[in-house]
Amino acid sequence: MGLGDDLMITTFASQIKKKYPDRQIVIGNVSQKKTYHSIIYENNPSISDCRKLDLNKPIFIIDYHQGNRPYIDYKKSLDANRYIWNTNFKATPGEIFFSKTELLQADKIFNRALDYWKKNNKNKYKAIIFLETSSTKSNDSQHGIKHQNLAWGYKNWNTLVDNINKSYLIIHSNHKDTKEIKGLFVPEKITFRLACALMSKCDLYLGAHGGFAHVAAALKKKAVIYFGGWVQPSILGYSSHKNIYYDSNRSPCGMFANVCDHCEEARKQITPNIIEKEIKDIFEKD
Repeated sequence: MGLGDDLMITTFASQIKKKYPDRQIVIGNVSQKKTYHSIIYENNPSISDCRKLDLNKPIFIIDYHQGNRPYIDYKKSLDANRYIWNTNFKATPGEIFFSKTELLQADKIFNRALDYWKKNNKNKYKAIIFLETSSTKSNDSQHGIKHQNLAWGYKNWNTLVDNINKSYLIIHSNHKDTKEIKGLFVPEKITFRLACALMSKCDLYLGAHGGFAHVAAALKKKAVIYFGGWVQPSILGYSSHKNIYYDSNRSPCGMFANVCDHCEEARKQITPNIIEKEIKDIFEKD
């Protein structure tokens, strides 16, 4: 279960909580009588910790799990290698709640980023960008192929950064699968939640469609998102973001079991110059 999926259900959970304030709201699989905990749900006043439920109080399980995603049309997804999307679905920005400790830790990292800029640049940056160039699931045995198809590619990100890093302070998210891009501020490996808290202090999120894109929407952050041709932004994107989509006769492919040549074509057609222009347009309009 992806963290982006976890985030998308939080707004619905808050609506259920308002309707049934006395119930403990949890996320799970109703048919299997299972509930799921996520780091996304921490500190959320609408979602109870499924590991600490009071069995003497009523429980409401939201049926939301790997086999029940509202954005997938399961009846039409007959090919075992790809998804068919539910075009009637539209993602709604979720909610994430930080602890004081997380915000204090993010402040410290953010201040180090400001110091990094001052030491390496004489000019004032135009904006602060939180950048994610690769998924933590890129090499995952189950989800790796999907994320290879979703990715824009290291070469493209490297070229884009070379073009803009003298104008923008870029904070590069860091995890075990992150490839180094020289000339950027890179915090020590941090948790996903701390990365989100750090993003909350930035002006813009830049990256591929995925968990952080949903976080940016929850934080009401501007964003430039590489969508490629895997899924339509009209389904899993947000109108407040600049969603860069490869619209061809094979889009959206929804391919998750095989490496997709159509997704490779999307990487070639959506050039660094296209993404750079979208970033500049956002801050020129301000």
